[in-house]
Amino acid sequence: MPVDRLLPTDEAHDLIARTRAFADRELASRVTGCEADASYPTGLFTALGRAGLSGLPYPVRYGGGGQPYEVYLQVVEELAARWAAVAGAVDVHTLACLPTAAHGTDAQREQWLPGMLDGALTGGGSRSEPHVGADPSAVTCRAERTRAGHLLQGTQLAVAHGGRAHFHTVFARTGPARPDVSCFLAPGADEYLYFAAPEEATALRAIPTTAAYWDGVYLEPERLIGAPGRGLRIAFDLLDAGRLGGAACATGLAQAALDVAGAFVTGADRHLLAEPAGAVDSARAIYLDAARRRDAGISYTRQASVAEPAAVEAAVKATAAAVRILGAVADTDEFPVRRYAREAAVLRLRIAPAAGAGSGAGGAGSGAVGVGGAAPGPAGRRFEAGRGGALSVRGSVV
Repeated sequence: MPVDRLLPTDEAHDLIARTRAFADRELASRVTGCEADASYPTGLFTALGRAGLSGLPYPVRYGGGGQPYEVYLQVVEELAARWAAVAGAVDVHTLACLPTAAHGTDAQREQWLPGMLDGALTGGGSRSEPHVGADPSAVTCRAERTRAGHLLQGTQLAVAHGGRAHFHTVFARTGPARPDVSCFLAPGADEYLYFAAPEEATALRAIPTTAAYWDGVYLEPERLIGAPGRGLRIAFDLLDAGRLGGAACATGLAQAALDVAGAFVTGADRHLLAEPAGAVDSARAIYLDAARRRDAGISYTRQASVAEPAAVEAAVKATAAAVRILGAVADTDEFPVRRYAREAAVLRLRIAPAAGAGSGAGGAGSGAVGVGGAAPGPAGRRFEAGRGGALSVRGSVV
């Protein structure tokens, strides 16, 4: 049964209905095959743009949907109820657009945002580095100043949409002091940008997550977002917003499992769903409270920090309950609750390593391999700070 949502406007109700129709038509029919084969859903993000589901929380002037975050996150939740990996990728893209939309100049918004928000371009990014986790102030990627821009050098882990994105939001050190971090809108492909093979995973396999090696990628002056050395404010904005996106994705996954299980239990056994249903309702309430604070311009860092782990635990509970209730039919394509359980487990693993560092959602992750001039590269090789590498790159860039 669809969630009965309290939404602020009739337009928002129409948007949720349109999202459900799109998800049933475009996502539900493709998710099983793509996840089983780890195959990328080609054309899907263009279709999201055509459906008006790309760039929802950004201004209509630039091609966005002009929706409050409260509504946008519920759209993400509806998408996640059909396909959690795609919902996560939508949120990653939305986060990748945030620095330009919120901190860019008018000229940068005019130049970049229309293509970002209409579905033509897909964004990616990561806030995780070797030995750093997701602490934005500790990044070791460097952007060396040149006469005509910057040269980006370093390694990033858990790059969501890695190798498929048209652009990336990158935070790099531009000075010697710890706070001297700047934000850049980096290209999705370059002759000096290399990607490792996608990470192995038991679930959420259709959207690649990989490591990126920036080996002297040239960044034009207009790719610097915000003031030089003042990128931490942008990074923390992304961190809080990313946690909300992660919470919405996990809540949608939990709701999907709950809906399947609810169709199987009889009146006498409905108590089996009471605890997971309460956890799902609580997770939704927490992330919506944080989103409404964000929309009102009120600090929501604490609420966002609580929302993501609460939602992930709700997903773990709901999927486990669904597996128990369905029993022998839990593995069928019609009732894919074991897949839901694997996805919930992956979400839990992704937020656990970086909990101390403050990881956000959307593949922020963390890691523990070397960095610098000789960081571990693809296939266990040493990746030296020269030109080279055996990794595929995309041909289209922003």
